[in-house]
Parts: sequence; C-alpha cells; structure tokens
Amino acid sequence: MSIILDKEPKLLWKHFDELRKIPRCSKHEEKVRQYVLDFAKAQGLISNVDDAGNVVISKPASPGYENKPVLVLQGHLDMVCEKNSDLEFDFSTDPIRLKLDGDWLTAEGTSLGADNGIGVATTLAILEDPTQKHGAIEGLFTVDEETGLTGAFQLKSDFLIGRTMLNLDSEKEGAICVGCAGGGDTTIKLPAVSMATPAGVKGVVVKVSGLRGGHSGVDIHEQRGNAIKILARILSKASKEVGLNIVEISGGSKRNAIPREASAKLVVKEGEFENVKSEIKNEESAILAEIKPIDPDFSVAFEDFTPPEKVLNNETQDKLLNLLNALPHGVLAMNFDIPDLVETSTNLATITTHADNIEVGMSSRSSIATALQATRNTLRAIATLAGAEVTENPAYPGWKPDLNSNILKLTKGIMNEIYGKEPKIEAIHAGLECGIIGEKFKGMDMISIGPDLKYPHSPDEKVHIGSVQRVYELVLKVLDKFD
Repeated sequence: MSIILDKEPKLLWKHFDELRKIPRCSKHEEKVRQYVLDFAKAQGLISNVDDAGNVVISKPASPGYENKPVLVLQGHLDMVCEKNSDLEFDFSTDPIRLKLDGDWLTAEGTSLGADNGIGVATTLAILEDPTQKHGAIEGLFTVDEETGLTGAFQLKSDFLIGRTMLNLDSEKEGAICVGCAGGGDTTIKLPAVSMATPAGVKGVVVKVSGLRGGHSGVDIHEQRGNAIKILARILSKASKEVGLNIVEISGGSKRNAIPREASAKLVVKEGEFENVKSEIKNEESAILAEIKPIDPDFSVAFEDFTPPEKVLNNETQDKLLNLLNALPHGVLAMNFDIPDLVETSTNLATITTHADNIEVGMSSRSSIATALQATRNTLRAIATLAGAEVTENPAYPGWKPDLNSNILKLTKGIMNEIYGKEPKIEAIHAGLECGIIGEKFKGMDMISIGPDLKYPHSPDEKVHIGSVQRVYELVLKVLDKFD
C-alpha cells in the first residue's frame, strides 16, 4: 500500500497518489487531463475542455446553498520534471517514488510534483466529497503552467462563470498571496564554428554537480550556485592558464529552475591534463569557499571520453565563455515598498550545444513591467555584442495586489480563527496564473493559498503533510462561509 493513503484527508491523498503515477511533465499532460475528465464522468459532473487542453469541472450547489455565488478552485496539471543525473528514471513511464522524511513527504531522487499536484488533488477531493455543503464550484485545471503559463494565456473569457477564485498554487501555510511577478524568457543562439581537433590530445568531461538548484523565483534570493555560471568561470580560468578546446557544453533543463548540474567536453594536450585538472580543482576550492553555506555539496568531477574530429574554434570558444560570464544571474533589484521582496531577477537557466549554434536560455522576472523589459534589453545587448541571435517570448503579466478584496477579507478572518493570529499577506517573486486569469476574466477577485512546500522544481522538493490537511480544512471553511 502507498505510504500516504492512510493520511488525512484521505480523498486528497488518494488523488495525489494517483497523480504521482501519471506522466505530467509540462506539455505532456494528456494522461493527467484524461484522469481528470474520467473523474468528472464518474462523479456525474459536467466538464469542458478548451483548445489548449485546460479543463473546467462544474459542481452544482448543495441544497440550500443555491444563492451563493460560484467559487473557482484553480491549479495546474503539469509539473517540473527534475531528477538527479545518476538516477535511472523516466518521467514518461515511471511513477514517482514517495518517501517520508518525518512530517514531510518527498521523492527518491526526483521532483515530487506537489507543485501543483497538491492543489489539483485538493480540488478533486472537494469535488468528490458528498458530505461537504457549499455553493456552486468550478474546478479549473490549467496546462503548461511551468513553461510559460501558456495554458492560462489561451483561456477564453467565456470558459468560467465564477468571478471569485482560490488559486491553490502557493507554498507557505499561514500566508495569503495577493500578488506576483510577471516574467518572460529570452533565447540566445551563438553561432558555433568548428575546427579540426588538434593532434595529440586527451578527451575529458568536466562535470559540475551537487548544487541545490531550486525555483528561479522563490529561491533566487538565496544566492544558490548556478552550475552554468560556475562551469563558465572554471573553464575561463583554466583556459587562461593552460590551453584547452571545448567540444560541447550543456547544463540546466528548465527555464524556471536554477541549474544544478552542467558539463563540458574538452580536449587538452596529453601532457597538459594534470595542469588543467589542477587549475580546475583550485578554482573549485575557491568557489566552494564562497558558496559553502548554501551549497556545501558542490563538486567538480572528471571523466574520460574519446576526442571527436571537431572542436569549437578559438573565436567561438572565446565568445562563448565571455557571453556566459557577462550574462547576469540572480537578484537585480529589491522592492522598495515590501520588505525582503525581490523586485527583479534573471536566471541563466539552460545551455545546449547544437551542430551550428550554442543555445542559452534565460528567464527574467519583475513586479514592474518596465523593469522586466529593461532586463530583457540588457540580455539582448550582451548577446548582440557576442554576435548572437536573440528571440523573446511574450511576457506574462504580474498580479497587482488588491487589499480590499472580499475573498481576502473572508479568508483572513477564517485563518485568524484557525491559527489564532493574523495571516501574513504577501506577494511573491514568482509567476502565478492569477495575473493572466485576472486579465482574461474581468472583475475576478482572487487570492492564492497553499501548504508548506519547500524546494520546488528540484529533487529536494517536499511538502508538509500536516499543513496539507489544515489548508484543506481552510478551503472547506471558505466554501461554507463564502457568499
């Protein structure tokens, strides 16, 4: 039996246990969408699917609650699929392997999918539970949230009836989120020109690993090590001291995750390998001294490989290393009005070597639209100076706080009763679908809540089991008192 099926609330954990068995990486939500649709059919509920694959399930009001307005419960079906590189695991076929860490639920070497599987399971449990009394509910399940909120972008204004919404994608119990940052991705393609591999060389793979990674929004202020930036620094230092040629470089996997691992294939002269290794290990020691408080497990390893016929030519290699060292990563500005809130940041997220170019992926965020665009302009300028091609996806909007919100006032009062103290009202430096939904459905009154969830978008992701139950009970009380 699964280790979570005896936990409360049982309906919620039943659905989460099913979700962890279903492939649902971003852009591959077909099977989890079908699970939701099959659920609606089994419960005798009306469901609808739009062209993007978003789903809404409607449950009528309980007897005596018909005069209450419709309340929307919203979450996203997809998850960030991250795993440790040494783990044999296929997200398209393998169920996530759960394990308990005291009062926390986590996974064995992979992301857990509590972001936003717990939100989805919460809504499904409420839609299924025949004992709860409430007004009409719409369960909104969006797709492809984690790679640009593209499902929410494609929502049509007639897809929902309700104009009050609980977004269930927050990660801090006892807090109510009322605002979020906007963001946008930048893709940089540096032309790659090759030359013949020099004679008498040895092939070596340099691997950066052991970093914590994490969410490129909510964790960006912690100054966690960026594997791509670290690798570029190491290679730049070594190349200045001892000759080396880069064959290819790769790192990161998701735009919204701080890269935990990166590697480069190099060739060095047979007699120079020990010198190259020494330079790299010296730089490793220096970097570890800098980041040890936050990333104590950082390390650099070496593997042999057979040198290919071609390597990057010297001009391409110089441009590449200069580009990677020049591109910013991390917090760029803090908010003047809200203490400890990051206003603007950027994440050097991915790098991939192709036959004719090297592709770098950046993800930028800001609660101020003009600051976001200024950051993207900076990335464009740096890339242009390196002779690279730049493309940008459309930016998604932020969500401006409304401290006079009716659902905020109701939920604050209920949380005060539950916890015996005022909840924290906050905005986050991450993208939530609320900003887009607020634009699509004019007059939407909304907040975001959720249980304690740590280290999303990484294999360290974990959710606090007790907080899941308390937040579930909170949602039920909001449903009962909402009018």
